[in-house]
Amino acid sequence: MARTIDLYLSVLPLVHITNTPFTRQGLTEQTLTLFPSKDFATEFYPDQVDGYIELFKINALTYLVGGRIKDYDFKKEMTEEGLVIVKVIQYVE
Repeated sequence: MARTIDLYLSVLPLVHITNTPFTRQGLTEQTLTLFPSKDFATEFYPDQVDGYIELFKINALTYLVGGRIKDYDFKKEMTEEGLVIVKVIQYVE
């Protein structure tokens, strides 16, 4: 039975902590992920959101489709403050 799951795009900053010799302590990066709650969605500025959507879309369609996950769709939703959150609709069989 096909169904959809509503998820929300979030950008998480990550700081890696390691005691391993010869690796850089405190490597920092941003990670894109999805949450099932709108409360955790990142609020993007309108001029920045398309780049984040495109980056996630390329990777999701390349690496996250398979098995029961068939496709993704992306919808921009405006907040009262004029920022944008991204609803990601996941198609599952």
